[in-house]
Amino acid sequence: MAEQERMIEAILFATAEPITLRELEARLPHGCDPGEALAHLRRRYDGRGVQVMKVGDAWALRTAPDLGFLMHRETVETRKLSRAAIETLAIIAYHQPVTRAEIEEIRGVAVSRGTVDQLLEMEWIRFGRRKMTPGRPVTFVVTQGFLDHFGLESARDLPGLKELRSAGLLENRPPPGSMPRLVEDAPEDESDEGQSELFED
Repeated sequence: MAEQERMIEAILFATAEPITLRELEARLPHGCDPGEALAHLRRRYDGRGVQVMKVGDAWALRTAPDLGFLMHRETVETRKLSRAAIETLAIIAYHQPVTRAEIEEIRGVAVSRGTVDQLLEMEWIRFGRRKMTPGRPVTFVVTQGFLDHFGLESARDLPGLKELRSAGLLENRPPPGSMPRLVEDAPEDESDEGQSELFED
């Protein structure tokens, strides 16, 4: 088991993207148990500067969350998103799987193709299963890359409404029967770019 831990540690160290148990099993010698080895490795890294973290259904070596400030200069990457893109991303994260029509119903304004394309290009959202409703519309869900960027194991770990309001990302008094708005509506061409700490490493 100690040797299996070493092999998995080497793979995680050398792999930039999170890796699934199935991929680990394919790389390890026959008869290895990557699940058990990962559990041992995770305990061994507990409390250290680098931790073995689960990202969706995959695993990765990542800097301990409380030490992220040390990496600020090396990892900060400014991502400019329009107000509409921020709202759209938040709606998808909290309501997935969600269709374009449902996003528009929640936002109260049309979602431009450019907004969705931008989020798809950033690989923070992807197409989900089609809904079994008339027209079988496609749905959107957040990606593993989105979870990895924000240090989340799953979408269930997203902050609640209270945390979002305290961060100023939600209005304190949402209109009755609708989702609280994250920000003011963007101009019709959605070219007004906003910047939020939510989208920095």
